[in-house]
Amino acid sequence: MDRTDVSLIALRRILRATEMYARDLAREAGLTSVQLRVLQIVSEKGHATPTELSTRMGVTQATVSALIKKLERKGLLTRTRSERDRRQTRLEITEDGRHKVKAAPDALQQRYVKQFEALDDWEQAMIVAVLEKVAAMLDAEEIDAAPVLAVGDIDRSH
Repeated sequence: MDRTDVSLIALRRILRATEMYARDLAREAGLTSVQLRVLQIVSEKGHATPTELSTRMGVTQATVSALIKKLERKGLLTRTRSERDRRQTRLEITEDGRHKVKAAPDALQQRYVKQFEALDDWEQAMIVAVLEKVAAMLDAEEIDAAPVLAVGDIDRSH
């Protein structure tokens, strides 16, 4: 088998791992990986703003707005206007949202992060460089993406 095939197999394995995790998460918690990440971020302090979510996740305000609407409809987040500044919105996780976070299977990215952070600096730099090169080869550098291992559109709902 040549290197091209080996590289395609490795890429496909990564894609399959994210697909399988997404399926498990949808089945067990009824959420996408990105929706779970929103809930995790909000649950850290019990509240957050859409701007905080956008910054932490590295996505646009429009993407965050779509995610918030879906989670609000599911009864997992509440949205209230700030009393001090009516332009500010405060997001709070509901009890159902907390249960979803607790019930979710271990996040694939958490396993990755743990192992990645255990690597030497030079190994981390090499992996980042290779992954950025692969993204460029796929013309994917400009795609709006959060640091969450997920498949499909970032704001898609199952």
